[in-house]
Amino acid sequence: MPEPAAYATAVAVAVSFLAAGAVAVRVRPRNPVGSLLIGVAVLWSIDKLVPAAPTMVRTVLAGGWAAVVAHLVVAFPTGRLRSAVPRLVIGLAYASVATVGLLRLTGSAPNQAVRVLMTLLTTLTGLAVLGLQLLRWRRSTLAQRHLLGPVLSIALVATVAFIVLKPAVIAGVAVRPLLPVLHLAMAAIPLAYLTSLLQRRFDRGAVAELVVHLRDAAPPVGIQPALAKALHDPSLRIGYWVAESESYVDLDGEQIRQPDGADRAATRIDRDGDPLALLVHDPALLDAPDLVEATCAAAALALTNERLTAELRVRLHQLAESRRQVVRTADTERRRLARDLHDGIQQRLLAIPITLGLAEATLTDGSDRARALIGEAKSSTLALLDELRAVAQGIHPPMLTERGLAGAVRELAALAPVPLRLTLDCAAPLPAEVETTAYFVVAEALANVTKHANAQRAEVRIVHGIGRLTVEVRDDGRGGADPARGTGLCGLGERVAATDGTLKVHSPAGGGTRIRAELPCE
Repeated sequence: MPEPAAYATAVAVAVSFLAAGAVAVRVRPRNPVGSLLIGVAVLWSIDKLVPAAPTMVRTVLAGGWAAVVAHLVVAFPTGRLRSAVPRLVIGLAYASVATVGLLRLTGSAPNQAVRVLMTLLTTLTGLAVLGLQLLRWRRSTLAQRHLLGPVLSIALVATVAFIVLKPAVIAGVAVRPLLPVLHLAMAAIPLAYLTSLLQRRFDRGAVAELVVHLRDAAPPVGIQPALAKALHDPSLRIGYWVAESESYVDLDGEQIRQPDGADRAATRIDRDGDPLALLVHDPALLDAPDLVEATCAAAALALTNERLTAELRVRLHQLAESRRQVVRTADTERRRLARDLHDGIQQRLLAIPITLGLAEATLTDGSDRARALIGEAKSSTLALLDELRAVAQGIHPPMLTERGLAGAVRELAALAPVPLRLTLDCAAPLPAEVETTAYFVVAEALANVTKHANAQRAEVRIVHGIGRLTVEVRDDGRGGADPARGTGLCGLGERVAATDGTLKVHSPAGGGTRIRAELPCE
């Protein structure tokens, strides 16, 4: 008969496993954890508490409870072994119990050999289970640790106690005073499981706090941090359903896709049968569907409001992209027109004064009247050619295509009537529409310096920063430039805005003019 203290703790172990198993079967009937808990209670009672149990049964099932406990701990919280290594370890545990039981039953090996084999197998199995627990804890996320914490921490203590004490018991070493330590650690495992169930109820109770938080929170706070806190998953992301594109997007308009790996999971949220949102979260939350469902139900109204915000941002993003596409298309068309004018009409017009010059040179009758007419036609043709080149330059400057932004700006600077200081830091490749817009900002600003500013000197700065090109032209002239009164600066502002850029004009009377454009170029 065991000592009273050891017997009392053994009874406590059986009762705690049986009670926890009954609760688990009732609360989560499809989860095998309840059956494993009851299995431990039965095998533990046969081994420790029922002296009258048939000898053959006790011989075969002795130590079987340890294998089931290992199964319970490794498979928690789903009760299922989902990968090869845990299956191998638990298979080793059951095989060890079966091997030792058969050797005892048949008596085919000496008792000493059986004890040595039991000690070896018990130690190896215990160390394997301990290693799996430690590795699992190290790799687990915050959400997983929140679910696993109570059971896994107590299981670590019980496993260490088992590894230290069980081999000594098998070897016949007198450690009876230490057995209550193992029994208390074992009894704490089902209590930790009940604690995890209670913890989930507390989490569901916190949903009411979430509703209050979402009601009182300012709009910029957003629902995603609140849901992440309620579900203990900082990595949680929310995608809102946009019917037009039939996809989920976040508040920035970026598309959220269904995860295709085992490291992420998704829960779809519907309202009135229509898709509302998609939660991309830690797979550990799949083991707490009631918590996810309650949280999402509480946040449904806030999700609906934010879905409308996300849809609006998508439309704004599409509008901005449409504007950029219009700018790119117009710029491409301007390049084509400029190329056609240069390669076609200009070349043909250029041939006219050449032909007239040859005709003028071949006149031998000394007709001054004919020579005057030919000279006039040649002059008119050359003037028309200059005007056509100016038109082509306005459509798209060939210098920009040939030499890039820096070379084209230097060409403009060479024609400036005032001393000009250049700072050009734009060697990196730039989008074509950004280059064209920057060129016309400089061209228009220098044209204003020439026509209106009466300046003594001017400065042009073009700097390419991170995702942004800054163009600045300043002079020391009379100032007083007003975009609202001139078509040049007004049109320039519209061109800059079409690329999602900003144009600022600072021109106090008598204080010179500064034109600054910032153009995104990501």
